[in-house]
Amino acid sequence: MHDIKAIRQNPEIYDKAWARRGLEPQTITILDKDKLVRRALQVQQEAEAARNKASKQIGAAMGRGDKEAAETLKTEVAGAKNVIAMMGEQIDAEKTVLNDLLAALPNLPFDDVPDGADEDANVDIRKHGTPRTFDFTPKAHDDLGEALEMMDFETAAKMSGSRFVVLSGKLARMDRALSAFMLDIQTEENGYTEHVPPFLVWPQALFGTAQLPKFEDDQFKTTTGHYLIPTAEVSLTNIVRESIIDADTLPLRMTAHTPCFRSEAGSAGRDTKGMIRQHQFNKVELVSIVKPEDSAAEHERMLGCAEEILRRLELPYKVIELCTGDLGFGARKTYDLEVWLPSQNTYREISSISNCGDFQARRMNARYKHAEKDNRFVHTLNGSGLAVGRTLVAVLENFQNQDGSITIPDALLPYMGGVKVIK
Repeated sequence: MHDIKAIRQNPEIYDKAWARRGLEPQTITILDKDKLVRRALQVQQEAEAARNKASKQIGAAMGRGDKEAAETLKTEVAGAKNVIAMMGEQIDAEKTVLNDLLAALPNLPFDDVPDGADEDANVDIRKHGTPRTFDFTPKAHDDLGEALEMMDFETAAKMSGSRFVVLSGKLARMDRALSAFMLDIQTEENGYTEHVPPFLVWPQALFGTAQLPKFEDDQFKTTTGHYLIPTAEVSLTNIVRESIIDADTLPLRMTAHTPCFRSEAGSAGRDTKGMIRQHQFNKVELVSIVKPEDSAAEHERMLGCAEEILRRLELPYKVIELCTGDLGFGARKTYDLEVWLPSQNTYREISSISNCGDFQARRMNARYKHAEKDNRFVHTLNGSGLAVGRTLVAVLENFQNQDGSITIPDALLPYMGGVKVIK
């Protein structure tokens, strides 16, 4: 959400920032609607003042026995009340339109975010690890999993349709192992507090993290009005909604392992085979709530926390910075981690780590007590640490053997109950 006062003061800053995201100037429309709200509010306040003045004069007129003057004043009070009510309705209607305008506009990219129209303009920051050279043609994860008879898309489709999978046996164990491994690293070494949050939330929670209203089609909605969470970012970030946090408790660092549910609207034909893009998948999410002056450093820290998982699993990856044209709706700056997939001979996204500034905090009304100033909005950050299914995909492909078996990475051995090779 955007600060209307700041837009009034510096409209050119907002239009310039939105132009970097490919949008036409927006502030003229916003400020025109804001003027209507403020004008109606002024008329309402003038009517309230007139009502209060006339109300006081009624008593004086009655006291001196001037009934005619009292009746005239009563008529003025009644007229003022009508104006107040009418202006109240107009203010509510105009504010709704104004807020809808503001809610539909994306966050402002930081100045150092690279400009670009789409993902082709994203900037490679660094690579880690060297992709393995195979002396055989590496197979795709779904071919490996199905040959092991531990990854079943056909059975899943019978009960749920496409973009679902049933994992069994040692692959189910690996999925569980990866989740536990990720949580242990983030909680025991990186200072995140583990949570088990709700998987169903009200629409206001999704509005707070900016999945609604823009991404309504991407959500699964229940008959009760709840939504299935598309990511634990929603539940974790909303823990601080409508609250004023003690500054001494910041930063708050939270993590959770949850299922995530996405309709994948608009992704028809993309990654329809295998586990890359599914309607239901598991993810370990990282969320940080910080003071504004600490958010840039926290962003780099969070990136390192996600990278560490890939390093310990010995998976080759690269870090890229998203350009303005590929930046997510609620983000001011985003790093993506992309892991190497031998079967595709390319890197694929496995985590996005975003700094949202105060964008989500304004939508949630999440603030902290400032020592010298009024309560200020916190900054929120989120990232995957990591997407469990895509990590499993990467392990299968990078640690496959010619006979179709899978060697377990050393970091996962303590979690696999003595299993060293899946075959």
